[in-house]
Amino acid sequence: MVSFVNALLYGVGGIVMAGMALLVAFQEKLVYVPVLPGLTKSYSITPSRLRLIYEDVWLRSSDGVRLHAWFIKLFPDCRDIAHRLEMVRIMLQRLHCNVFMLSYRGYGESDGYPSQHGITRDAQAALEHLSQRTDIDTTRIVVFGRSLGGAVGAVLTKNNPDKVAALILENTFTSILDMAGVLLPFLKWFIGGSGSKGPRILNFLVRSPWSTIDVVGEIKQPILFLSGLQDEMVPPSHMQMLYAKAAARNKHCKFVEFPTGMHMDTWLAGGDQYWRSIQEFLAEHVRKKKESETSGNDNGILSL
Repeated sequence: MVSFVNALLYGVGGIVMAGMALLVAFQEKLVYVPVLPGLTKSYSITPSRLRLIYEDVWLRSSDGVRLHAWFIKLFPDCRDIAHRLEMVRIMLQRLHCNVFMLSYRGYGESDGYPSQHGITRDAQAALEHLSQRTDIDTTRIVVFGRSLGGAVGAVLTKNNPDKVAALILENTFTSILDMAGVLLPFLKWFIGGSGSKGPRILNFLVRSPWSTIDVVGEIKQPILFLSGLQDEMVPPSHMQMLYAKAAARNKHCKFVEFPTGMHMDTWLAGGDQYWRSIQEFLAEHVRKKKESETSGNDNGILSL
């Protein structure tokens, strides 16, 4: 009996040690995906392929890393970054906005290597650029983030209450600490966010915790939560927890579910309801100034 218990303990210990080794060695590859499977790091398609008017924008993050972005402009006849461009084309039509698409360090044509600290700096550099433009209404900058972009956007919005008018989160996780238990279930008792019931003794190993659940409760701007209930990567319960945390302190929060939406196609599966939800949210919370009060009459969406 004793030998059986010892063998069991050794087995469990071995699994935990293996999980720790995987986490230490490969966590950046799990969190950051600069290249989607089947694609190259260089852009396979540019806005010009969809007949969109745009600028190539080169930025410097505060630590000197060179970043690339696209500023895609709203223009009268827009009927006619790379894997998101079709969504952006429809966004221009339905929301009548400019769209600024940032490639984080290590992504696309941007230099460097991704990290939480570095990407936070990158998003801030993008916002500073938008805030200094004269061809948009800088009082109507809206941050849009899906998945990891939602975590980045939440931090950016919290840190800039005077520069960001509103935040839109889509299929975003509560934290990478919680996602570790989703991706590696045998670690969920050892790694977890603030709501975890486990001992969390391995949290110190996670270099990019991205604890969105601890950030959304501090955001004062309006927040729209868009949740695809068939999300195969981030459990939809994460979005529900984020909304509950934010709405407890912020009366300007709205939660919309899309029964057939998956992680990356909620905008497509949601159809007209998806775009109408955003339109109504912007109409209520990001009001347009009178022409005499602004030099640019188009709002800008910063897509992260």
